[in-house]
Amino acid sequence: MAGKVIEFRHVIKSFDETQVLKQIDFEIEAGKFYTLLGPSGCGKTTILRLIAGFLHPTSGEILFNGQTINEVPANQRQVNTVFQDYALFPHLNVEQNVAFGLEIKKVDKKIIKNKISDALKLVQLSGYGQRNIDELSGGQKQRVAIARAIVNEPKVLLLDEPLSALDHKLRKEMQGELRALQQRLGITFIFVTHDQEEALAMSDQIFVMNAGKILQSGTPVDIYDEPINHFVADFIGESNIIPGKMKDDYIVTFDGHDFECVDAGMKTNEAVEIVIRPEDLDIAPANTGKMNVTVDTQLFRGVDYQITAHDVNDNEWKINSIHKTTVGQMVGLNFDPEDIHVMRFGEDEATFDARLEQYE
Repeated sequence: MAGKVIEFRHVIKSFDETQVLKQIDFEIEAGKFYTLLGPSGCGKTTILRLIAGFLHPTSGEILFNGQTINEVPANQRQVNTVFQDYALFPHLNVEQNVAFGLEIKKVDKKIIKNKISDALKLVQLSGYGQRNIDELSGGQKQRVAIARAIVNEPKVLLLDEPLSALDHKLRKEMQGELRALQQRLGITFIFVTHDQEEALAMSDQIFVMNAGKILQSGTPVDIYDEPINHFVADFIGESNIIPGKMKDDYIVTFDGHDFECVDAGMKTNEAVEIVIRPEDLDIAPANTGKMNVTVDTQLFRGVDYQITAHDVNDNEWKINSIHKTTVGQMVGLNFDPEDIHVMRFGEDEATFDARLEQYE
C-alpha cells in the first residue's frame, strides 16, 4: 500500500535576501510519477536539490518516510538524481559508469556485475556494457544515466530536465520509455520540466509552480480541465481567457449573453475569467451558434486548422477545427456547459478545492 515517502512542511529557501521558495507544502506518495512544472526560475530545481540534499532549507521541515532529513547529507539519502547533462564519465565505458556508485560503496564485485546486468536490461541496453560513452546516441546516454541511478536502488529518482537536450522525435520516444520504466520499477519519480505537453503526457500528479510557489496540484486532467487561475490556464496548453461575470450558480455572462456552465459557489455578478479550450469550440454558420466571431487568421497544421478570431468586444478567440473557414468571414461558435471553466480572481487552491467539493 502506497504511503507518504516525502513531505515538505512550510519550506522556505532563501539565497542571501532573495526568497526563491515561499512556504512550500506538499506530499509525495510512493510509486507515483510526479512532475514539477513551471517556467525557468520558478523554484522547481531548488525543490529537487533540497530533496537530494545538495541544499538545505532556510526554514521549514523536509521529511522522508516520516523522519526529518533537513541536515542529512546527500550521500546518506535514499534518492538518486539524473541531471540535465547526464554527468557521465567520458573516460569510462557504459558498464564502468553504471558501476561507479556501487564501487564507491565497496559492494562485492559479483553483486556489482549482477546489478549492472539487471539495470542495463531494465533500460533496454543489454549488450552495451563495453561501449564507450561517445559512441552512444543522446537517448542511450540518458538511459545509461538512469541505469547508474537505479542500480543503487533508490526509493526516489529525481530527474532534472533530462530530456531537454534531445531532438523533438527522440524526446517524444523517451517520454514513453521513461513512463514505462517508472511503472516497471515501481519507484517514485520526481521530474522537473518547463514543457507542459511533457508533464501532461507522463505524470500521475503535477505541481504547477510560479515565482517560488506551488499554484496548483492535481492529475493532468484536473490541471488541464480545471485551472485555478489565469497563469495556470495560460501556461497549460492553449486557452481562451475571456472576462465575464458570474450571474448566478451555473449561469455565467460574457460576450453580452448568459451561458449555462458547471461552476457554482461565487457571489452574484462577481467578476470572473472564463476559460474555453480551442479544441472545445465547434464552428457553425453565422447566427446559428451560441455566439458570433470574425475570423482573423487561419493556419493549416495537417490534422486541423488553427484559427484566430475576435468577438464584438474585441476579445481574441483561438479555435482548433477540422473545418476550413475564410479570413474576414463571420462564423458561429458552439460549446457545451462543461466546456466553460470559470476562474475567480485571487482564489487559492484550498478554497478552490473546497468550493468544488461543496457542489459535487
